[in-house]
Amino acid sequence: MRFTKMEGLGNDYIYLNCLEEVPEDLPALAVRLSRRHFGVGADGLICIRPGRTGDFTMEMYNADGSRGAMCGNGIRCVGKYVYDKGFTQKTRLTIDTDAGPRELELHLLEGAVDQVTVDMGRVEVSGPVRVEAAGELFQVVPADAGNPHGVIFCPDPEKIDLERLGPLLERHPALGERRNIEFVSCPHRGRLDIRVWERGSGITLACGTGACAAFAAAVTENRCGNRAEARLPGGTLTLELREGRVLMTGPARTVFEGEFPL
Repeated sequence: MRFTKMEGLGNDYIYLNCLEEVPEDLPALAVRLSRRHFGVGADGLICIRPGRTGDFTMEMYNADGSRGAMCGNGIRCVGKYVYDKGFTQKTRLTIDTDAGPRELELHLLEGAVDQVTVDMGRVEVSGPVRVEAAGELFQVVPADAGNPHGVIFCPDPEKIDLERLGPLLERHPALGERRNIEFVSCPHRGRLDIRVWERGSGITLACGTGACAAFAAAVTENRCGNRAEARLPGGTLTLELREGRVLMTGPARTVFEGEFPL
């Protein structure tokens, strides 16, 4: 089975061309391929399938085999994959996801996709919820960016014991469904510093939907303006609120290609 490993800000996924043929048991395959020391190693698996109503469909699985509705870093790499491999010549695409269609604008450099802007749509932000985890109290701002998030503002995300708190907050009963968790600081109105715990994957270097959720929560609480840089351990995203919709721009990169025995 041929695969392509790609990353956006270090948020890495294994991409499969499923336009004509789809492997069996994709959840189990995602687990097998994603293992860092015994597989290819990734945060999950993304299958590129024919569009339902758009140009292509992104079908995403986390490293634990659970289905993901949307991935901001992953969808940028989908745009790069289909353009660079010649499946389309369009630089404006509609990608179908389990969270609905997303519009992409591809930015080229020397004939290949370098950066991608994604219209992430409207991010729904709810009122804060006070929760207790590991003997500490947190004020969590629920946000939905196509998948569920919990945003926690703090002075310094680097000082958070994310490995300990992440799994507790992800499944906290007060937050309802399992959530991605973002610890966020706002050094000034044009910048967010973010660390992420992703449900199904754990600590990752970046999360595109998480950055959008953090941005929307920060705008709602008047912590930042309508345009900001989101700095994550894997790099920086540019975020803009335009007519109530969040636009995310960031890089997409091919790491390597290979074959894996089924």
